[in-house]
Amino acid sequence: MGLNTMANCLKCSGLAALLTLTFAAQAEWSSTVTLVSDYSFNGVSQTDEGPALQASLDYSSESGWYLGSFASNVDFGGADDTWLELDGYAGYFYRFNENLSLDAGLAYYSYHGESFSDDYNYPEAYAKWGYQSPFGQSELNLWYSWDYFGTCAGHSIVMLAHSFELAPGHRLRLSFDRSTSDDTDKWQWQGSRGYQHYRIAYQTQYHGIDIELAGEDTSLDSDNADARLVFSLSHRFTF
Repeated sequence: MGLNTMANCLKCSGLAALLTLTFAAQAEWSSTVTLVSDYSFNGVSQTDEGPALQASLDYSSESGWYLGSFASNVDFGGADDTWLELDGYAGYFYRFNENLSLDAGLAYYSYHGESFSDDYNYPEAYAKWGYQSPFGQSELNLWYSWDYFGTCAGHSIVMLAHSFELAPGHRLRLSFDRSTSDDTDKWQWQGSRGYQHYRIAYQTQYHGIDIELAGEDTSLDSDNADARLVFSLSHRFTF
């Protein structure tokens, strides 16, 4: 299932027409460009511990509907010359009240560079719950794929996170997530069903540039998933 197929499915369901009408009323385009020292995906490097240049393009409305795309260079190491990841996503953000929110949608990850790179392509559904309190922002984030990295294996990720302000303009984000395979005959994490990922990130902003310095580690025994510091700079444009 490629991005074009996903778009066709949306059209067939009538959702695309609804999105078009909604966005036409009040819509906003935005783009974010990020330079990161290591493209870490749930604690596993997607760039063989090298840097990445990333960009996203998003289209959203005040009603909560949104569409977007994401691009990044990747490097899976060895003789695999897959070098580009292109993703698409569509979802809905709903705020129940001033404290509780939900962001839910579908994403599709695609890979390019080798003749077999598209074998890695896979879909994913997600639901991200947020709760704002005097102590900061708490999150319960869920992801599920029924064809993880093109293996036909079911795979889930569960994340707990909390962000709070250290001082005006300075935030700390703590997160823990667990990645689990539903079918170890098709996908394993070093012979196990899953692994844990721990992360702590300091976040601030300088002249419109978002800055993050994060320390992370996993329970995997791998050079691409060991303890590391990850530094990123990003800027969001609206138009």
